[in-house]
Amino acid sequence: MHFNTSQDPSDERWTEVMLIARSLLNQLLTTDLPLPSDPILPILDTSELPSLQDKIMPDDHPRDPVSILQQAMTLFDYHIHHTHPHSFAYIPACPIPIARLGALLTSVCNVNVANWDASSGPSEVEKAMIHWLGSQLGLPDSVGGCFVSGGSMANMTAIVAARDEKLQPLQRANATIYMSDQTHLSVMKALHIAGFMDYQVHKIPTDDNCCMDVNLLRHAIKTDRLFGRVPFLLVANCGSTNTGTIDPLHELADIARDEGLWLHVDGAYGASIALSDKHRHLVDGIGRADSVSWDGHKWLFQTYGCGIVLTRHVNSLARSFSFDAEYITGPLEPQATTSFYKLGPELSRPARAMSLWLTLKVLGRRRVGEMIDQGFLLTCTADHSIRQCKNWIIPVPTVASIVVFRYAPPGFSEEELDSLNSAISQRIVAENIASILTTQIRGRTTLRMCAMNPAVQPETISEVISRVDKVAQAEASKVKKTYPKMSNGLCSPLISCCVVEASDHA
Repeated sequence: MHFNTSQDPSDERWTEVMLIARSLLNQLLTTDLPLPSDPILPILDTSELPSLQDKIMPDDHPRDPVSILQQAMTLFDYHIHHTHPHSFAYIPACPIPIARLGALLTSVCNVNVANWDASSGPSEVEKAMIHWLGSQLGLPDSVGGCFVSGGSMANMTAIVAARDEKLQPLQRANATIYMSDQTHLSVMKALHIAGFMDYQVHKIPTDDNCCMDVNLLRHAIKTDRLFGRVPFLLVANCGSTNTGTIDPLHELADIARDEGLWLHVDGAYGASIALSDKHRHLVDGIGRADSVSWDGHKWLFQTYGCGIVLTRHVNSLARSFSFDAEYITGPLEPQATTSFYKLGPELSRPARAMSLWLTLKVLGRRRVGEMIDQGFLLTCTADHSIRQCKNWIIPVPTVASIVVFRYAPPGFSEEELDSLNSAISQRIVAENIASILTTQIRGRTTLRMCAMNPAVQPETISEVISRVDKVAQAEASKVKKTYPKMSNGLCSPLISCCVVEASDHA
């Protein structure tokens, strides 16, 4: 028996489907962490992909719903498990149960929050959330914004608004954009979509802390004006993806004000720090931005698809996105209401604000802030534990929930150390010790660990670092045995610029 357009509730197979659905709901709302021995990153066998494609490809015939649902559950299991206590590879944190429930409600209710009269309830929630989130950052009451799919779409929306407000059409070819060498790749993609060329982007080098060098920025702006270019946009990082670094927001806001630039802050990851009583001083100055991107599915513990774009003045978005058609104008839409299709690029848009609203209403801002604080504690513990091990360096200060560290025993060249650190990462992932991947810091391969799961405890972090250190020693010994005559170009451990006070570990 298969699904029909009208399903008989007494159908035996339908009953079985409902039992599976209830089991899934129970898994959805569980608060138990996976066991450390559970797989962190299950990956499909690539040799079986062609046959798998044949199995999953739809065809003309109906299939048994129970078996297909079970197949779907099996396929979904092949992904990185952010709830795993040893999962540290990416910034998105594991969504908490109340967020999963909110996502389920959003999907089942299936509301299109485009025009107000077709979605007045969810539209009012989104409007309230935009003003509340803006107030947490220190933006004025004139703040506008909307929920989007993620930071990439938020950055693009803000960049289009900046272009339309700051540039005349004939100025666009000479426009210049400023960002640091740590800016997220989504900004470059957004600029490309908005019609700008690579040569119009001025990437400003960063200092020893991976923050934008403001003196080099001032010089670049002055030079560009002398050559007839039109500086108009400055992009700042509030929690870079690579290192968690926060640019000097007040200094950049001063420069933007003095030079007449639009200041966009990419806070997809770090803007959430504003909800923490203990650490919000780190993002002081973000409220001076003209626009901010923010991801709820990063450090607000939401499921994917919860992005936010905020602008200092709602009219900045309306100028770029307020278009109408005879078939969409709502006859029941009163004055002073917000139809969000006029504030962003999408017409079909789910009620993305509902899950975050549900989370904050149930837990409260203070509790969410404490969960963010836990990420700081975990990374501080990692930083401290790494310093207790021999031959490790931390090349960039640990600011938020990301720590970068490089194994640098003497007797290896820099290139050999690059290969060694890559091998360490590959082995700890292959042996299911932890998902800690690599990145590049000043051209050198470095391990990168992001700890944001509020259910993980500091002792787990210390244990993971201890195991990583043992793997590092084993990999180094293996290389020495393979190449007994190592390069004479010794690599001395760099002096770390990261300072961790003893009180942080009390």
